Amino acid sequence: MKGENGQVRIGVYICHCGVNIAATVKVAEVRDFIANQPNVVVARDYKFMCSDPGQELIKQDIKDLNVNRVVVAACSPLMHELTFRLAAESAGLNRYLVQIANIREHCSWVHDDAETATAKAIALVNAAVKRVALHEPLEITRSPLNKNALIVGGGIAGIQAALEISNAGHHVYLVEREPTIGGRMGTFDKTFPTLDCAACILTPKMVSVGSRDNITLLTYSEVESVSGYIGNFKIAVRKKAGYVDAEKCTGCGLCWSSCPAIRIPSGRAITTGGELVNEISTRPKD
Repeated sequence: MKGENGQVRIGVYICHCGVNIAATVKVAEVRDFIANQPNVVVARDYKFMCSDPGQELIKQDIKDLNVNRVVVAACSPLMHELTFRLAAESAGLNRYLVQIANIREHCSWVHDDAETATAKAIALVNAAVKRVALHEPLEITRSPLNKNALIVGGGIAGIQAALEISNAGHHVYLVEREPTIGGRMGTFDKTFPTLDCAACILTPKMVSVGSRDNITLLTYSEVESVSGYIGNFKIAVRKKAGYVDAEKCTGCGLCWSSCPAIRIPSGRAITTGGELVNEISTRPKD
């Protein structure tokens, strides 16, 4: 979006923020310097740019001066970027042709020397002017959102998170690399500082996780890859073999005593008869 002859026309608006900016930054010097930069058709300063009169200045210049890019030098964009974007949009300008220069948190609040702060403010605002000249209009689009949640780790934190997300009505996939959930808390006797019984707290939550329809419990499993983007992630999970019956194995460990292969630190295996082999058998011998 450019002017009638394709020219970029930038309006720059510098906020005093009461004394938050003006007490350290020489606002008039910043305004006068920026007013002489290429593509800048108007540069103004105002006590509170986020106020209704301040926003009105921007709207009027968009309509009267054909301003097609806006730079606001003020506070953090986390506070008022949307405010200024909506103001520009209400005057007929695409909201993404607005750029914020943070000269409060990034400048006035971190400097004591006025000359240094002013020079830095000029640099920040000038950089915003150069950047906004390259902006192109964008349109807001909507995409389908997958609201399912994946939690990695079935300790007490993962269990509690799964229960709370489940209570909110979303489906949860809880992935735990061990055969059972519970984590380290399951090995404790009491919890600090109340000395409550650890199992008394943990066990009901474990049972609740296993009984809920909107919680899919993937034990003895690990996340292998994550792809996609927010709202549309794709997760590959590898479920380790239970060896006896992968679908029915509960990880109780009762089969370990009769397994003919015993794992040792070297990564090799020794059979129950004492014979050393190079690989651990994945199935019990006939």
